[in-house]
Amino acid sequence: MNPYFRTPPVVKNLIIANALIFLAMWLLPQVNIIAERFCALYWFGSPLFHSYQYVTYMFLHGGFDHLFFNMFALWMFGRTLEYELGSKRFLVYYLICGVGAALIQMLVAWLTGELGIVLIGASGAVMGVLLAFGVMHPNEVLIMFPIPIPIKAKWFVIGYAALELFYGATGQAAGIAHFAHVGGMLWGYLLLLYWKRRGAIRY
Repeated sequence: MNPYFRTPPVVKNLIIANALIFLAMWLLPQVNIIAERFCALYWFGSPLFHSYQYVTYMFLHGGFDHLFFNMFALWMFGRTLEYELGSKRFLVYYLICGVGAALIQMLVAWLTGELGIVLIGASGAVMGVLLAFGVMHPNEVLIMFPIPIPIKAKWFVIGYAALELFYGATGQAAGIAHFAHVGGMLWGYLLLLYWKRRGAIRY
């Protein structure tokens, strides 16, 4: 079997961890309360803020749809990247994108005065994974649900980033951390560029 059809360890364990945490929060109300209190990411001026939340927020999701689409995208694009980057480098990349996404969203919150922000979800890290796939496989043809039109990965990523910027700037599709999505892509691009210039990766 082609190894690219298998799920490598980091992607597999990230999916399992996210699914188990979601299941525990859904089945056990007390776990849900504790997780939201201590593991969601709060504004750094809040008494509920802890620095470790920049990592733990990535493992909480607001509903099954939120979890499913993040994990499906991680599985769909992350497998190839983990095989190409190696498991350790892929995990570092994923976490840096997730932390960077939160930093960008918090910066925007500070600039706009929306200091009551609370972040949850792996979307920022996953958007970094999507960005990496588009950069490393720009001409790979994708067919994305619900629009069954073939599109090259590079154009899909550019279009997605532009849409997130538009939604974030206009305030449409409220309740979604659009600048975190853009931030995950930005940090991912900078990290790939850094690794490429050091000769650590090629694309």
